[in-house]
Amino acid sequence: METIRTVWFFIQNQILGMKWLNRLIRQLLEGLGLNTSSRLGGAVLFFLYDMVKILILLSVLIFCISYIQSFFPPDRTKKIIGRFHGLGANILAALLGTVTPFCSCSSIPLFIGFTSAGLPLGVTFSFLISSPLVDLGSLILLTSVFGGKVALAYVVVGLVLAVMGGTLIEHLHLDNEVEDFIRGAKSVDLASPELSTSDRLEYARDQVLFTVKKVAPYLLAGVLVGAAIHNFIPQNFVEGLLGADKWYSVPLATLIGIPMYADIFGTIPVAESLFAKGAGLGTILSFMMGVTALSLPSLIMLHKAVKPKLLFVFFTIVTIGIILIGFSFNLIPL
Repeated sequence: METIRTVWFFIQNQILGMKWLNRLIRQLLEGLGLNTSSRLGGAVLFFLYDMVKILILLSVLIFCISYIQSFFPPDRTKKIIGRFHGLGANILAALLGTVTPFCSCSSIPLFIGFTSAGLPLGVTFSFLISSPLVDLGSLILLTSVFGGKVALAYVVVGLVLAVMGGTLIEHLHLDNEVEDFIRGAKSVDLASPELSTSDRLEYARDQVLFTVKKVAPYLLAGVLVGAAIHNFIPQNFVEGLLGADKWYSVPLATLIGIPMYADIFGTIPVAESLFAKGAGLGTILSFMMGVTALSLPSLIMLHKAVKPKLLFVFFTIVTIGIILIGFSFNLIPL
């Protein structure tokens, strides 16, 4: 048992957390005469370390996930989900959402395709909630910052939110609240071509290049904000505003996150800095969920596909779920 624990700590700290990279960059900066114990030096260290670490993890994760995803093109995914009914279909849709490394805006076209194909509305919403919230990349990246237990708990509660949210929407019988052009669309099943191993590797490589180029601006912004919080914002200020003992911290963090547009990769550096400064874990996770699942741009895009009543129900269910999750995590002693 002790051997397993030692191996896990090595994986968490040296492979995922890349503590060796932090030491290497620190030595390089100090070799150039920059004091990494100063505010400016610490900010530069944080920026370089997090930027390089996340880009490496992001590239490896997207490559692996995209290779897996190549076995599940939309037409095959629709057929798989269509074989299940009731709660089982919601669970399967939420699980399939974990192998789609997309932000919420990128998930909406798939949601539209699934809905027009005749899949139950609640099932498609389970996918829509899960896809940007709990992909496999978030599990690995959260493990590198918060540890395996917190990362696994985040993924589990995210999946529960997706399943329960989709199930509730299904029981509200809101099928008529989908825009007519989607409900009336005829689904055309075009068989996806069989891909060779080299085709899948090429697809995975292209997805890495596309995704890195797409998320780079948000990652850069997130790391800059994280570096500023980590080195220039007093800890007592963060604790006073976002501490776990502040009842308003979770709703506040959720509402702050909603207008933003980023994905899990862009929120990680901010979350890491807030956590180091004493913000409540549930508060941080609520912020991350608000950004990834309920960003304003994605809501605007979703409004083109569903009517206001259904959009309001979706927003309300997910917001309440995120806030309840945040309060629950703030009760966990660290």
